[in-house]
Amino acid sequence: MKRRNFIKIGSAAGAISLLPSEVFALFNSMGVTSCPNLNGKKLVLIQLSGANDGINTIVPINQYDVYANLRPNIRLSNSGANGIINLDTTLPLANQVGLHPVLTGFKSLYDSGLMRIIQGVGYPAQDKSHFKSTDLWFTAGDGTTANNNLQSGWVGRFLENYYANYLSANFPLGIQLGSSENSLGFHGAVEHGMSVNINGQDPSGFYSVVNGLGGVAPTNIPNSEYGDLIQFILNNDSSTYNYSQAISAAFNAGTNSITYPDTPLASQLKSVARFISGGLETKVYLVKLGGFDTHNVQVESSTTSHIGQHADLLIQVSEAVNNFITDLNNQTIGDDVLAITFSEFGRKAGENGNLGTDHGQIAPMFVFGNSVSPGVSGTNINLSEATSSNNYQVETVQHDFRSVFGTILQDWFGVGTPTLDATLYDHTNSVGFAGNKVPNLINAQHLVAPECYSDTLVSVKDTKTESITIYPNPCTEKLLITSTANQIVSFEILTLFGQRIVRGKLNNEPIDVSELQTGSYFIRLSDSKGKLVTRKFTKI
Repeated sequence: MKRRNFIKIGSAAGAISLLPSEVFALFNSMGVTSCPNLNGKKLVLIQLSGANDGINTIVPINQYDVYANLRPNIRLSNSGANGIINLDTTLPLANQVGLHPVLTGFKSLYDSGLMRIIQGVGYPAQDKSHFKSTDLWFTAGDGTTANNNLQSGWVGRFLENYYANYLSANFPLGIQLGSSENSLGFHGAVEHGMSVNINGQDPSGFYSVVNGLGGVAPTNIPNSEYGDLIQFILNNDSSTYNYSQAISAAFNAGTNSITYPDTPLASQLKSVARFISGGLETKVYLVKLGGFDTHNVQVESSTTSHIGQHADLLIQVSEAVNNFITDLNNQTIGDDVLAITFSEFGRKAGENGNLGTDHGQIAPMFVFGNSVSPGVSGTNINLSEATSSNNYQVETVQHDFRSVFGTILQDWFGVGTPTLDATLYDHTNSVGFAGNKVPNLINAQHLVAPECYSDTLVSVKDTKTESITIYPNPCTEKLLITSTANQIVSFEILTLFGQRIVRGKLNNEPIDVSELQTGSYFIRLSDSKGKLVTRKFTKI
């Protein structure tokens, strides 16, 4: 396929309008089950680049003596003002962890019911190269031969499938900050222009910066490889131009309710909060903080292990995330935002000779937001695995990272199986995802029920089926369904990007659509034999 066919970015006039929340409180008298409005859901990925030392981030309290023996010079104290913070004394001992003493922001979020820890996250056949392992996390691959060289990112595949009808919108589906390098994670299998990297830009004036860059575009594109390259560049320029207007407008319309620390990560999350406050419809954000490759001088000294390079990084993360979540909640916009940390791998349980740690395997993840069910998923890692014979590694993976992201996609975004398979490829089966979701990750109040999962791979084309007629189309108040074949027994109405909004039984009665907003929809019909037919209609 030629590059020009990869990108389908239209003008601002091609933007898809979102449905307001009142659409979803419909049809109680018809026995319809309403599903939540998922249009506003957002995910913020917080990359701790360099491989964060999870063991000094959350110390396994039930194995403190083993921990201290493995780390005689960099261990954190288990008592005193500078000692570890017991996250939750009500948990079983095997789940109790001691937060690094600088993680007071994390402790505050946890106590407020806004944080969950996922223990022992990794993937099979860990590749301890920073670059390769980062790529594997972004592509949803692993260290096995079969899954080591995927060419697109799971975020990109998710966006291009679940939000297929938004690919021509005037806002980016993804935004990257914190690094000038474009992440492979946002690179779809087909669509490559869904995200924009605004690292180092002035969001308030982004439109003026890119407006008119490069002069007047050529009108005649040669039919050659050279022409394909020109078109590829022009398409990217066009998407950036269109995106810039939405980015600047949202940033200028948005606000922050609190003062953030003057640190790189806090500045990135401050911008994300302002984008969300200003109404930007971007679905996935990526922010990044580097420096976690702590081979040397991870701690200041053996007597002051609570301060040093690692502590400085954790302070920045703790303060930035705490301010971000607080900011969103102060503005009452936190219910639709989920944030999660990840790092390409963990570090060895045993210290090295330089007051540091070397490349390990598994590491914890932290999930934040109003929608999180607070607690700890999994038990403390087993430090007895770390011996001289295996170079002091802890290897047991309790949660495959794809199960973590798969749980978020399904329970948070409401993604159906077809889109989940397209996003994670066959990993939904290979890691046992169907029976191995991370339990209790999303608060029950915000959990998307299975009956509301969306089959977002429904064709956007108006399917022609001679035996079924829907009329009038366009309609105003009533929609009638007739069939010359089997009786239609149930229906679902979906948004243009496949999100189910209402469902109900059909007993030869017209469907009341008077409360729907003006626009186009899909209606999916099921007959008495279980056959599904999808048609498109317009409400005026």
